[in-house]
Formats: sequence, structure tokens, C-alpha cells
Amino acid sequence: MASILTEAEQYLLDQIRQGRPQAWEQFVDRYQGRLEAFARSKLRTPADAEDLVQDAFMSFVQSLGAFRGQASLETYLFAILRRKIINWSRGRKSSICLLQDALPGGGQDDSGDAADRLAAPDQTASWYVRRDEEQERRHQALAQAMQELVDGFKQSLNFRDLKITEMLFYCRLRNKDIANIAGVRENHVAVTKHRYLKQLVEQMAAVSGDSLSASDDSFLTAEGSDAMLCEIWQERRLSCLKRSTIGAYLLGTLERDWHDYVTFHLERLGCQFCRANLDDLRRQTTDDGTRRLRDRIMESTVGFLRKP
Repeated sequence: MASILTEAEQYLLDQIRQGRPQAWEQFVDRYQGRLEAFARSKLRTPADAEDLVQDAFMSFVQSLGAFRGQASLETYLFAILRRKIINWSRGRKSSICLLQDALPGGGQDDSGDAADRLAAPDQTASWYVRRDEEQERRHQALAQAMQELVDGFKQSLNFRDLKITEMLFYCRLRNKDIANIAGVRENHVAVTKHRYLKQLVEQMAAVSGDSLSASDDSFLTAEGSDAMLCEIWQERRLSCLKRSTIGAYLLGTLERDWHDYVTFHLERLGCQFCRANLDDLRRQTTDDGTRRLRDRIMESTVGFLRKP
């Protein structure tokens, strides 16, 4: 699978792989706050959150050889941390709850989703190896088509359909539940789903030269396709907000349409990753008490860096 890292991410990763402590320090400084905010939202005590964040950085540096850029650095870190929280929470009452978990038909098994596969490098590698070439080509073409669909919604400010599509393909909610949340008729949700499935097939054909007919959406309506769409959404975090957008939301400088959508994404959909970024930005404006955890992370991980 081709890497989806940005040039800046790849450069930073290369520097870390060369064992350069300054690069690792920059990496920890960049991501520690948002990971800590994410963990604190899921766990009852700050000490437990800090321990798991430290473990997540440890796991990251130990798995550098297996990471092939199948997700952004932030997504990969969140996946590692999320898996650790799930494992830690087994046998305890967990506070993990998203919109897709709260309504009938939306619940999923946390232990087997795309984030888990990203967080287990060996499993992720074998999972991709098992895919035959045709399946992998379609997967990549579908991921690109879905990203273009989401980007198109944002560029045209079509946030109503973006919200519906998020709830359909990411949360996997039932049509009637989506209709109640979005304030539209259930038939409108069904028509919207059919229209965008057809558009995804057309875009897939254009991207990959697939032999699928532009009017044949059987590939995306077959059993298991909903899980595949959700998996890709989780892998790529297709509708996650830029950190700068979250910052503008916090400052109250977004235009009305954007502000409404960001509120939905953060507060109604409850995107864990974007909420963690929001909490981190809020914390940066009120205190700088992250130095102690940062020092712990550096002390426990720097020894695993390759010597330059």
C-alpha cells in the first residue's frame, strides 16, 4: 500500500528513524497534548490517561520498522492509544461512546475495527498481504473517491448531505435515525444514499479504470460493503477537521455554515479525534502543565531510537 504521509510527516519520520533526539522531541511536543486530551476523555483518572499516553509513544517508537505510512502520523498514534484504552477498559466500565454506538443499529465491536488494525503493525501488514491485487486496487480507488466526495461537500458548503453521509457511511446509523437527527424525511435519506453510492462507483471507475459500469452499484450494495465504507472512513478520517479549523471554531471566527457543521461534528457526532484536538487547544490557552508528562515520555522512549 502506498504511503499517504505528507512530505513534512515523512521527513519527520525519517529523522526519527535515523535516531535524532530533536526530531523525536518535536514529534512528542506536536502530538502529546491531543493524545492526552483524548485519553482523559475516556478514563477516570489523569494518572491512567498519562500512563497510556506514555505507553502509546513507547509502542510507536518500537513499531517504527513496521509502519508503512498507511495512515497519517496522528491517525496512527490515535489508533495505538485507542487500542490501549480498549484493552485497559476490558473488565471495567468504559466511557467510550460515540453517536454510532448510542442508537440501535449503530453499535460496533471496538475490538475489530480499522483503528485496531492500524494499531497492530503485524496484523495490519498481514491483513494487506492477504488482499489480492484486485481487491487492493478497488480499496484504494474507493478511498480516493470517498475523499473527493467529502471534499466536494465542504467546497460547496453542502453540509446537510455531508452530515447525512457521515451518519450513513461512518456511523452506520439506520435511515430513520438519520432522518430524525437531520430533520428530513426517511425517504430523503434513502435517496441520498443511493445517489452517493452511484457517484462513488462512477468516481472509482474514473480513478482506477475499473470495469464496473457507472450505473452498477452492486459492488457497494453487496453484503459487507457498509463495513468496508466505515473502515475506510476510519482509516482515512475522511471528514476530520483541520487543527486550524478547530482553532478558528474555538476563537469563534468561523462563518455560520462552517460553525454549524463543526458543532455537529464535535458535539453531536462526537468525533473522538477532533474533540481531543479541541480539548488540547483549550488546555494550551489555560495551562502549561504538560511538561511533566512530556519528560516522562522522553525518558522512557528516547532509548529506543536508532543511534545516528
